[in-house]
Parts: sequence; structure tokens; C-alpha cells
Amino acid sequence: MAAIAQPGAITVSCPDPESLAEFYARATGWQKIFSSDTAAYLAGQNGMRLGFVKIDGYAPPAWPEAAHRLHIDFSVEDLDKAEAELVDLGAVKPEYQPGEGKWTVLLDPAGYPFCITTMAG
Repeated sequence: MAAIAQPGAITVSCPDPESLAEFYARATGWQKIFSSDTAAYLAGQNGMRLGFVKIDGYAPPAWPEAAHRLHIDFSVEDLDKAEAELVDLGAVKPEYQPGEGKWTVLLDPAGYPFCITTMAG
């Protein structure tokens, strides 16, 4: 089946696009390609982008209820090392951890859950 569209960017709402873009730039090594008072974008591999858009009155999603919303999974080589480094950057590890140790859920500085795992995606 021929593709109709290819993903170009994942964009999330947040209270401070610049600081959230900085967190993910440091976490992924992706380059910031755009920044303004209301939005920031990072460029990754294969043209993929990760964007952040300012929303006034932003309220972070509640974990674990947020598991039913979109979240991003990141592949890492060493789960414990990646967790420690991401927490140093500002991520928070919530108490509730599903997955029986196969992945770790973290919350980014805006409160969005994301997962890190050593399983190939």
C-alpha cells in the first residue's frame, strides 16, 4: 500500500516552549531549528521534528491517567544510566511504573509522560 503521508513532526502544548525544547535537545542531541516566544522546534534524524507550542493556562496531564493520551517512547542503551541523566536534566520519575522493568516512565519538565526502554522499536 502506498503511503498517503509521512510523519513530519510531533508537537506538544506546554507553558514554556524554549525550556522544554532545551530539555529535549539535551536529551536527544537534536538541533534547535526554530524558536520564538510561542513555539520551538528541534530537528532529528530522517527529517523528523519535535515541536513545542505555548498554551496559556496550560495544565500538565495527570499520570497515570495520561497513559491514555499520546506519549513518546525513546530507545536507550542503558536504562538506569539514561534515567539518571534525564532526571539530572529535569525529568521526574513518578511512583507508578507499569511495564515490569521493561521500560521506565518519566515526566518531562512540563509534566508530559514519556518512556525510555532498551527494547528495539
